[in-house]
Amino acid sequence: MKITRYLLATLFLPWAMAEAASERPNIIFILADDLGYTDVSTYGSKFYETPNIDRLAAEGLKFTNGYTNGPNCQPTRAALLSGQYGPRTGVYTVGNIDRFNWRSQALKPVDNVATLPLEKVTIAQSLKAAGYATGLFGKWHLGNQPAAHPSKRGFDEAIVSNGKHFNFVTDPKVSYPEGTYLADFLTDKAVDFIERHKDGPFFLYVPHFGVHSPYQAKPELTEKFKAKAAAGGHKDPVYAAMLASVDESVGRITAKLDQLGIAENTLVIFSSDNGGVGGYQREGIQAKDTTDNAPLKGGKGTLSEGGIRVPYVFRWKGTIPAGAVSKQAIASIDLYPTSLELASAKKPESYVLDGVSYAAHLKDPGKTLVERDALFWHFPGYLGAGNNTWRTKPVSVVRSGQWKLIQNLEDRSLQLYDLEADLGEKNNLASTQPEKAQELLAKLDAWRESIKAPLPTKNDSQDTANQGGKKKRKRNK
Repeated sequence: MKITRYLLATLFLPWAMAEAASERPNIIFILADDLGYTDVSTYGSKFYETPNIDRLAAEGLKFTNGYTNGPNCQPTRAALLSGQYGPRTGVYTVGNIDRFNWRSQALKPVDNVATLPLEKVTIAQSLKAAGYATGLFGKWHLGNQPAAHPSKRGFDEAIVSNGKHFNFVTDPKVSYPEGTYLADFLTDKAVDFIERHKDGPFFLYVPHFGVHSPYQAKPELTEKFKAKAAAGGHKDPVYAAMLASVDESVGRITAKLDQLGIAENTLVIFSSDNGGVGGYQREGIQAKDTTDNAPLKGGKGTLSEGGIRVPYVFRWKGTIPAGAVSKQAIASIDLYPTSLELASAKKPESYVLDGVSYAAHLKDPGKTLVERDALFWHFPGYLGAGNNTWRTKPVSVVRSGQWKLIQNLEDRSLQLYDLEADLGEKNNLASTQPEKAQELLAKLDAWRESIKAPLPTKNDSQDTANQGGKKKRKRNK
């Protein structure tokens, strides 16, 4: 009897292990750079053309309340890779605080961390530990030193490049034919990775540099859009051509999955790292509008909806219902716990994840709700726009349900918006709904205290400058 049981076990154990492995999907995350919420056709654009991203949404799940955890690229990438809010990583913006002239302002910003701290356990490290092959091809932007390279942060294969769309430089150095467009190069590498790891499971991260400046596109695509009439604030043919190349990348990657017969075992996610570069002129911000995020307010670098609300699409054929739409709020920090649950991977011991898993919601968005009290943002610094105007000054933000509260950290003034009734954030209800404003402020205060979020401090150099000016004026009398 024991021998029979042993023989049965040896016969069925490999099958059982293979069956368990097949239930763990490959995960592909495609991230655009500076792509606005309404830049994608399925989210509203009548000028830009994104048939492959639109198809992804038609075959999967589209979130209408998708958020980034930062108003620009670096904090969002840190949140995606670490699964943590900015106060835990110290990454709030791009570069150091002297990038903009904060010395003329009321507060001194909190120092910014430009490299994702090495003690942070990335999503790639956790998935690799669970048996996933891991690859990254594109923009890293979380540290340039050798120890910070993605190949040292959990990615088995990693080629980094951003800054130019033609004549680009890669790390490590890789040769390519003259005239190659960066988005095409990254897609070539991604498709090759998929082919070599088709037996899975694998985690592939493709953070494109498009549609970030400099605005450079393939000439034939630019010519196509020059002949097209503008629609609303969408009119730039070069920008449209750049977006078309990102869309082509999505199409090539999904076509490869179909060709290899692994689309039903692969979760494909598409999103952006922050809102589009536009919507400034309407707000009196003296910065160039490349695109337009209307009806959302503002754009990249702001904590208005146009700066942090982005497309978020999930496709997993046969598992996620086709054509589904979710109003649930989802953010960058949620990718990590969602991926761990889908991969049957363990959370790193004693490691904090600030996001929540959407695994069950993806499979049954009509019935399964995600329990989340609120989402938070903390930006303790300044983002300039030119001519002494600012895309944002120090603020903290909370969204809970349909309500959004913005606290200005210079004067502690409040802005309260009902996003269901006022998507464009035109009507500040802080004075007419003071109880709701104070309720959300209490949540924000409690969160900042729990996460030990540092606040900007009084700018002594500004006081000194002001006092000096007063003394000078007094002497002149």
